[in-house]
Amino acid sequence: MDTLYWTLIIILFVIAFIGLVYPIIPSVLFVAGGFILYGIFFSFEPFNWLFWVIQGLFVLLLFGADYISNLIGVKKFGGSKAGIWGSTIGLLVGPFVIPVFGIIIGPFLGAFIAELAVHKKEWKEAAKIGFGSVIGFISSVVTKGIIQAVMIVYFIFVVL
Repeated sequence: MDTLYWTLIIILFVIAFIGLVYPIIPSVLFVAGGFILYGIFFSFEPFNWLFWVIQGLFVLLLFGADYISNLIGVKKFGGSKAGIWGSTIGLLVGPFVIPVFGIIIGPFLGAFIAELAVHKKEWKEAAKIGFGSVIGFISSVVTKGIIQAVMIVYFIFVVL
């Protein structure tokens, strides 16, 4: 039975990493779900208050990394709040409209269209901002991936 339990926990962690690329999947909930499944299947005893505080800080770091990466990516390339919002909407809608490539094209088009429509930017400048949103998204995925990996390694350290 232990193998089945660990398989389920690992599946939740894998889904969390998939959620880095498909933001509609709430990654942090799947990481936390893995922790909770471990507690249900085995024991909550290894999870003292320090464990939950540290994991809670990592969760805050995850949310902050997501927002800041997108903000820096768009702002560094001359974008505005409209570009940030457009990028975020494109990130959420893109994978559904254009499967596979929508995850990259969505944020680009979202920021591009928002800057054209709201601030009447030239198409070259809007394209540059769209590119910045893609850079922000990619840096966000990398940063959040590292944070999630650290969360899981700490979990494994605590339970083994």
